[in-house]
Amino acid sequence: MSEQIRASAPRRIFIDKQSPQAFHALVRTSEAVSATAAAAGLERTTVELINLRVSQLNRCAYCLDLHTGKALRAGESPQRLGVLAAWQDTEMFTPVERAALGLAEATTDPTNADTQASAYEAAREVLSEDQISAAIWVAITIGAFNRVSIMSGHPVQAPRGTRATPQQD
Repeated sequence: MSEQIRASAPRRIFIDKQSPQAFHALVRTSEAVSATAAAAGLERTTVELINLRVSQLNRCAYCLDLHTGKALRAGESPQRLGVLAAWQDTEMFTPVERAALGLAEATTDPTNADTQASAYEAAREVLSEDQISAAIWVAITIGAFNRVSIMSGHPVQAPRGTRATPQQD
């Protein structure tokens, strides 16, 4: 965001802090969804791939930063994270992951009935009904967190010892 736009933008309210009861309800939902995904047999890395892909589509920098770290700690590779935006164009993802990512995309943009039908068809080939439900719930929940962070303007902190902005040569 340019300095001029940032200077003219209204100050954002961190809605998670302003309305903590509502935010804590969302956190409890997220905890229930995580337990549902685990009980359905979705691996933690698959859940994080869903979180990241939905956050990419929604352009939520805060959630991308947060879930990249979680994915790496869960054992995901930097290479797969680097190509996640083009997951359909690589063979690096398992059939289960591909089905979950398709459902995540269909959930994030539910306006295309053909995309939804295609995602469900692919998912039914490799996922149980519990896994399909869990993958959709993961996408719904991270989508809600994306909106909280985007509308609040949650900042992404640069790691210590790095430059926050690129230098001009």
